Amino acid sequence: MTDLPSVADVRADLSAILTRFRAGQTRAFSFGAGVPEAVVLTYDEFEDLGGESKFVVGAQVLEPGRLAGELAAVVAAARAGDGAPVVWGESGVPEAVVLSVAQYRHLRGDDEPPAGVVDDPTVRTYTTQPLPDSRPMDLDEWAARMGPDTQQILEEIRREDGKNP
Repeated sequence: MTDLPSVADVRADLSAILTRFRAGQTRAFSFGAGVPEAVVLTYDEFEDLGGESKFVVGAQVLEPGRLAGELAAVVAAARAGDGAPVVWGESGVPEAVVLSVAQYRHLRGDDEPPAGVVDDPTVRTYTTQPLPDSRPMDLDEWAARMGPDTQQILEEIRREDGKNP
């Protein structure tokens, strides 16, 4: 895990991280003292994954300068298993969140790694092979499973495309 940013790296780069998030140039990433201890992700991803309903977060949005001063304490609390996700951004607009790797796993619904395994949930990979009983499904079968409204929409699309008389 040699490419893992340290707390000092992240603290020095907070405004640039927001710039990269805004431009879609980076995704959630872990950082810490040699092993993943905390995760930074966009507030949009946090919201999309139901973060506000899964965690108690403060009402205040920290400015990058203030978070820089508190980041070591935030990571120390994460290391100890304490603390809540910290929402931060510029001009009081929530743009990003810092949380522990365990909280990020919980946010995504991931299983905990086996004991003794150092896991970086931001780079976790999942088995994507089909199950033994999997089989191909065509569009008509899929629409049938979705219900009559979907079947009607599919028929309308085909009529518009001239594929169904």
